[in-house]
Amino acid sequence: MALDYITLDLLRQNHPAWRLLRAQHAPLVASFLHRVFITPNVRTLSQSDLVEALEDELFALRRQIGDDTFPGSAQNYLNDWAENDKGWLRKFYPAGEDEPHYDLTPATEKALAWLESLSERAFVGTESRLLTLFDLLRQMSTGSQADPDVRIAELNRRREEIDAEITRIHAGEISLLDDTALKDRFQQFLQLARELLTDFREVEHNFRSLDRRVRERIALWEGSKGMLLEEIMGQRDAIADSDQGRSFRAFWDFLMSQSRQEELTGLLEEVLNLPPVVEMQPEPRLKRVHYDWLEAGEYTQRTVARLSEQLRKFLDDKAWLENRRIMEILHDIEGRALDLRETMPAGSFMPLADASATIELPLERPLYRPPFKPVIEGIAIDEGDAEIDTAALYAKVIVDRAELSSNIRKALQERSQISLGELISRNPLRQGLAELVTYLHIAGEWPHTAVDEESKEQIEWESDNGVKRQAKLPRIIFVRNE
Repeated sequence: MALDYITLDLLRQNHPAWRLLRAQHAPLVASFLHRVFITPNVRTLSQSDLVEALEDELFALRRQIGDDTFPGSAQNYLNDWAENDKGWLRKFYPAGEDEPHYDLTPATEKALAWLESLSERAFVGTESRLLTLFDLLRQMSTGSQADPDVRIAELNRRREEIDAEITRIHAGEISLLDDTALKDRFQQFLQLARELLTDFREVEHNFRSLDRRVRERIALWEGSKGMLLEEIMGQRDAIADSDQGRSFRAFWDFLMSQSRQEELTGLLEEVLNLPPVVEMQPEPRLKRVHYDWLEAGEYTQRTVARLSEQLRKFLDDKAWLENRRIMEILHDIEGRALDLRETMPAGSFMPLADASATIELPLERPLYRPPFKPVIEGIAIDEGDAEIDTAALYAKVIVDRAELSSNIRKALQERSQISLGELISRNPLRQGLAELVTYLHIAGEWPHTAVDEESKEQIEWESDNGVKRQAKLPRIIFVRNE
């Protein structure tokens, strides 16, 4: 990006990070958001928790500076910081909750990271960065080389260096990193680990923007499904196949490996116990920084999952049936209105149900119960000597899905549609509930299936021990494909 006058002036007026640095209460905003989000690595906070934390912050500052310093309430400040013209906080409602939550925007995190870089550092390492640059250049040069002879020559050179080092170690010549080199590399690790968490918010922001555009397009779309899907999937593939999307996918696959997680855990414990690193007084959270990466990446994956869910809902056949029913009701109302146009009856001829509000008292809500946290210990399990009949473990019930599908097709050859209850009456269940569940699974994938929620069917079968079972289900109808 060219840093010319016009570009910088536009950034000064429009970019949220620059507006934060120019704000009247910038020290309050930056210090508070850094304390509650960045330091503990918290992704989202509920409105009640954030208001309480800000009230405590304002109370302490008013006692220290003066009562008239910050006249507004905590709620008003949060609403102001989350407005579109500022964009320092993202206010949203999580699925299934009626309380708003807050999260930092990528621009705010960039501003906080820049403010952190302004502080003077007692130790500035350069050796590790130079080695990292050389290593990156070597990886790019070797990784882009298509000549096999050159690749083999590079591998032979590295093998000779490793063999030479092994020979020196056998001879007692062991080279160790001094305290300065350890501090240099650990400082660079801290910086890269922090930048990695910052990048996650930007990746999540890009996917969230795509999710918002998809919702808007679905709400306003009036054309065919095929055209909409082509447009939406094109936008999603553009992000997923971009350099940023491919890099995130490769990172996620690498970190999801159990062996990599165990290796990272062992390396962190070993490094954090080194005396030079202990002198730097690192944060205890560094022992689980890779789990913070996993948690941050999971939020990004959930955003992608919500995008897929929107597409699934749009393609759901049930939604199409409900829309068709609504259209039938509207056409019926229009027909009745035309019939009554010339002869208007006296009195009320189309009653509507009165609107009512559902009252929920505060004391009717259940009390909070802390979740149960199991304690898992790595204890070796000894083989027992108890004599237990394990035949039940191998008595598996296998349902022939192809046979059940054949029963449906045979029935639809004789008639245009058949309900699940009629189908089971013609072909009784021989394997009980497992066979019934397989029928339901087939119904979900059948090309033309209708569900009548108002009508119920009672299905009966007899278990192996002679006990009669029954299940009451909505009426499921298989329709022949004409």
